[in-house]
Amino acid sequence: MMTIKDMLGRGGVMTRDEAFALLAEHLTAPRLALEEAPLSRSLGRVLGQDILSPADHPPFDRSTMDGFAVRAADTFGATESLPALLTVVGDIPMGAMPERTIGRGEAMAIATGGALPQGADAVVMFEYAQHVEPSHIEVVKPVAPQEHVSFRGEDIRQGERVLGAGQVIRPQDMAALASMGRTVVPVFERPRVAIITTGNEIVPADTEPGPGRIRDSNSYSLEGLIALAGGEARKIGIIPDDQARLRQALEQALQDCHIVLFTGGSSVGTADYTARVINELGGPGVLIHGVSIKPGKPLIAGFAQAASGLVPVFGLPGHPVAVMVCFDLFVRPVIERFSGALAHPALAAAGAGRVVKARLRRSIPSAPGREDHVRVTLERREDGLYAVPVFGASGLISTLVKALGTVVIPLNSIGIEAGEEVDVRLF
Repeated sequence: MMTIKDMLGRGGVMTRDEAFALLAEHLTAPRLALEEAPLSRSLGRVLGQDILSPADHPPFDRSTMDGFAVRAADTFGATESLPALLTVVGDIPMGAMPERTIGRGEAMAIATGGALPQGADAVVMFEYAQHVEPSHIEVVKPVAPQEHVSFRGEDIRQGERVLGAGQVIRPQDMAALASMGRTVVPVFERPRVAIITTGNEIVPADTEPGPGRIRDSNSYSLEGLIALAGGEARKIGIIPDDQARLRQALEQALQDCHIVLFTGGSSVGTADYTARVINELGGPGVLIHGVSIKPGKPLIAGFAQAASGLVPVFGLPGHPVAVMVCFDLFVRPVIERFSGALAHPALAAAGAGRVVKARLRRSIPSAPGREDHVRVTLERREDGLYAVPVFGASGLISTLVKALGTVVIPLNSIGIEAGEEVDVRLF
């Protein structure tokens, strides 16, 4: 495996692909329990079982237009100069089944969604029928059999698999479940992700920071990122740079969490205890300590032994931008794999995340040997969509607020010139 030395002379700094491949070798997805979720709260949850339709849908033949239910054969050859004359024998009320059948030369008024009477096989739209007297209509345009009709089971057949285990529930899936009477659905529990915030300088967000102190912001961005990835965040708290207390926090997290995140404590220096406590708890320990990406080079990743098996543990850098970049590249795929979600093959082939094409508004320089993730915003101009770099240090939260996504400069590139087309990975 190729390694790169960083500017401080450390060996073992890996490329992103090498780091994730090493991580993936040791990943074993947990067996998540099933739980029942109310349909109204099921959006984004992962189905734990196949859903089979208990009945045909629609449950009866019905009209897809406002008009008249007819026998199609009675309209054949109808024109404006030689219309078909039909006898109107009643109206079909919504929410009720017709009480009589349609015979030859007869019609019944019907609304969209109304139940088709026996004997009828088509619907003439109101636009092509005109009353010549209260009980008779003239049809000026013929209809074909099955025209403007949705037949029983045409949408979903009884016993048909409508949704599969591993599918992430979307709004349209909620509609399908409701149509089958499923107001409670079996879903996998969400992977639990512990957040351990580290650093002597960190204070709670609702506290006024004193000299040299800063408010905790990373745990809140991580909460949101974890939720978007399909996980459930568990905040362990803010832990000072004390090895014994960090180990205690990690042991607490390993008791019932599937993934553990440290934020801060992964840079070079005396406060770097994250790698030590991971190594102390058995398993392969730290596998990755430095990745050739910017921002995010000090990333730590490895596995600690828990009663449930090996648990992935990440030491994310302390800078807010680096936290988001490392989460997106390394943590999000692990949460998604652990969630039980199965990606649609076409989406998996296209790559994760939403990507748009744009032309670069300004040149972005880079140094060979690292993969740069540059924040950008988007600007619509007359000649197309442009990606505008949002420059700033990785500790500046405002650059994340202004940005809509990132552009990746490849490992061995010296940059991208203005005007080149780039892929923008949207947040």
